[in-house]
Amino acid sequence: MAAKATMWGVLGLFLKACFIIFAAGTPQVLPSLGIHVSGEPAFGYRLLVAFATSVMLNTVFAPMFMILHKIIHDHIKVHHGKLSAFMTPIDVRSRIENIDWGIMWSFVLKKTIPLFWIPAQTITFMLPQDLRILFAAFLGAVLGVILALANLSGKQESGELSPV
Repeated sequence: MAAKATMWGVLGLFLKACFIIFAAGTPQVLPSLGIHVSGEPAFGYRLLVAFATSVMLNTVFAPMFMILHKIIHDHIKVHHGKLSAFMTPIDVRSRIENIDWGIMWSFVLKKTIPLFWIPAQTITFMLPQDLRILFAAFLGAVLGVILALANLSGKQESGELSPV
């Protein structure tokens, strides 16, 4: 448990840095696409910037972040969840070979990014900067609950899990 908490702490710092980079950089790109604003930005423009930032973050950064998370998670699992996993070099080749790339592509990248993360992070980038990481952590927990319920539902439908 401590190893996973440590992993999330480190990944959270990395995510915070990327939120800052994409939130600052994306609005700088919009004028090059012919999208300009003068004066106080209206709600529609702020929504467009939040959406563009979410799209940029989730297409440029999120796939690598999700794969890195899987590699580290599996490394911790191989070391039985112990903090000593962080003292052992990650066998990246082995961890990459053990990823189910069908699920990684067809579900994690192809479905969760466009159907969950882009809309959810659009809301995130509408929030004040101080609340974004907290809200992103909340969203991660929400997605975890949704996936757990879907997994349980799938097991019940297949007969793997009988109702009590």
